Amino acid sequence: MSTTHLEYSPQPRSTAERLLALLKSRGPQTAAELGAALGTTGENARQQLIKLAADGLATAQTTAQGVGRPTQVWRLTERGHARFPDGHAELTVSLLRGVREVLGAEALDQLIAAREDQMRVAYGAALATAQDVEARLTALAEIRTGEGYMAEWRPAEDGDGWLLVENHCPICAAAAFCQGFCRAELTIFQEALGPDCTVERDEHILLGARRCAYRVRRKAA
Repeated sequence: MSTTHLEYSPQPRSTAERLLALLKSRGPQTAAELGAALGTTGENARQQLIKLAADGLATAQTTAQGVGRPTQVWRLTERGHARFPDGHAELTVSLLRGVREVLGAEALDQLIAAREDQMRVAYGAALATAQDVEARLTALAEIRTGEGYMAEWRPAEDGDGWLLVENHCPICAAAAFCQGFCRAELTIFQEALGPDCTVERDEHILLGARRCAYRVRRKAA
């Protein structure tokens, strides 16, 4: 069974951008872990992280881990998270609020349904030639990454199916305003991955998680 890791596109170029992308996609990391991921030393990574901290993009928390020196774990600040696409959050929410106030809740539901139909067509075309679950997950992660979700998939560590992970939500503000967007996406994932699978949301950014994660299982024969 293979694993697939798809990075956010376009690929970050500078070391600072690569560090931000790693913290976004992998969550809190030590300088040593980040240095290894970059192919450099932990000290080099730490020097870059200090610069990011000075810019308000990253912060370190010292934690005790058994005997020995405390460990510094680095994470993105709110400003650091804001460096990633947000889908023009303020304008989007303003437009959605206007639709609901001027045209009514039914019109907002119709808007979400139209978006769902567009996704159904696009995702269906992208996954049309995928022959098995992992091929479908690969295609789905690719199209979601192209949309700014920093998506990847991997076999679940507990052996129970697969995890489709989205490390960023470019429409988070819109989804917070109207959770119909999240319900529609879950429906589309289920349809895209096929009737031989089930899809459940394990982690949800809107409930305070760092990422959205979906558990994909093969249905029993």
